[in-house]
Amino acid sequence: MSLHLHDITVTLGRGDSRTTALSGVTTSFGPGVLTALVGPSGSGKSTLLAVAGALLRPDRGQVLLNGTDLAALTDRERARARRERVGYMFQSGNLLAGLTAEEQLLAAASLAGLPPRTLRARTRELLTEVGLAHRLAHRPDQLSGGERQRVALARALLLEPELLLVDEPTAAVDRTRAEDLTTLIARTTRQYGCVTVVATHDPVVTAAADTVLDMPDHAAPAATPA
Repeated sequence: MSLHLHDITVTLGRGDSRTTALSGVTTSFGPGVLTALVGPSGSGKSTLLAVAGALLRPDRGQVLLNGTDLAALTDRERARARRERVGYMFQSGNLLAGLTAEEQLLAAASLAGLPPRTLRARTRELLTEVGLAHRLAHRPDQLSGGERQRVALARALLLEPELLLVDEPTAAVDRTRAEDLTTLIARTTRQYGCVTVVATHDPVVTAAADTVLDMPDHAAPAATPA
């Protein structure tokens, strides 16, 4: 498995507020490798994640996930790729307030068009792997910040994605939980052999990463002509 970005350029906004978020980015990410994206706010970390995960189509360039150019797919094909090939773990966890930890994963299965009952055993296995076997029936408001992130990680891994994208996973947890969560993400990356890309400001994450990509080298936040 591999992810290769070739000559990626993304322009955001309109008129006088138009900015170049990414300019001619070319880089590769390998299987079983945890890459940390670092740089100040506005340096293009979240934009790169969005492009890599087919959430945002670049103005120019290729997004090659195991040889498939996600940027060249139709909207329907891109949506299918997001469901079946990419796992997302967002900063807030993005959990549904009324659902238990187990139901969060089963709901994801349903959205992917799979009968939840066929993945119930897999759901419990994943939640056990991330240390939440005793919290299956707990809702987000009954979980700590670190536990919510663990649920989000388990949900992201449900369909065994080729690509795992993680946005600021330790922003809302204390140092001890940040270290535990980072260790879990690194171990998961190697266990599943997926390509993992993490946007972060946290030195705990960068210390655990296999490679570090400094984003200011790829961003051009100054205004460009309309």
